[in-house]
This record gives sequence, structure tokens and C-alpha cells, in this order.
Amino acid sequence: MSLKSLLAITITGLLITGCGLNNDWKTARRDSAGIAPDPSRTHEAIVQVYGADAWGWRGWFAIHTWIAAKRSGEDFYTVYDVVGWRSSRNEPVMRVARDIPDRYWYGEKPKVLKDIQGAEADQLINAIDQAARDYPWKTTYKVFPGPNSNTFVAWIAKQVPELELELPFSAIGSGYVK
Repeated sequence: MSLKSLLAITITGLLITGCGLNNDWKTARRDSAGIAPDPSRTHEAIVQVYGADAWGWRGWFAIHTWIAAKRSGEDFYTVYDVVGWRSSRNEPVMRVARDIPDRYWYGEKPKVLKDIQGAEADQLINAIDQAARDYPWKTTYKVFPGPNSNTFVAWIAKQVPELELELPFSAIGSGYVK
């Protein structure tokens, strides 16, 4: 067997394993990972930036990012995110909504990339919200080179430098923002 054949068989096997029947996005976990402080028990403001491996084989090299925020005294989180498949339902890809902040990303446990709590978080939330609402690609999504979910979070980071957020190399699309 040639080296090319062996390599082709190995790659095919990895793709089949990574996208097998056990990885159905419709049944993948989407519940809380238990990372974010309980908003009903935490009075102070919170801003958290999350990243989780992208769904399927893309997760081998890329992450999906989003921002969750809770103002002082609120008992809920507002989640700021971009998801490409919303466009297939004729919805904007960008969404700002009350949601679970630390939700599994289709089976992948999120990691906190930035965590700010207290008065500093309260000061940042209005700027984050305004930057999200000013995002120029609310209805446009391209996996590569962007704009995508990482472009959205990078946009907010650029508009709100006080956030002091640097996304990892695996946040493909974050460089789309110039």
C-alpha cells in the first residue's frame, strides 16, 4: 500500500469518526455547563467570554466564541452571539437575547476566555451592548475567512478595548476585523 493510500484511508477514517452517528447536532448537549455564576444568587455584574470547539470535524482546529453579560441586580444573562445557520431560516445571524450563558456548544464544553465581575463589568456592559448593535455584518456569515462568530466577538473587543480581550489563534475569523 502506498503512503498516499494509507494517508487517504487515515483521513477518511478520522472524518467518519468525527462526524459519525453519535455526533448528531440535533441531539447534542445544549444545557448549562455549570460554569457561570447563578444569576439569581449573584448580585454583582458579570461579563464572560466563552469559547468551545466548533461542531464536528471543525473542532479539531477551530472554536466558536460568544459573550454573556449580566448587570448588577439582574437575575438573567444576555448572550451575544452569531450563528451562521440562522440565515437559512431568514433570520439575522447575530442575536442578542436572554439565554443560558455557559451552554454546551453542540456537545462541546465551553471554556471561559475572559471573566470580569463587579463594578468593572457594569461599566463594560453598555459598551458591549452598543458594539453588538453596531456590528456591520448582522446578516452575513462565512465560515472562512469571515465574518463569523469569532469576527463578531473580535469586533466587540475592538470597539471596547477596555475589555482587554485577545482571542486565541483557533478563533478563526477573528482576523477579519481590521
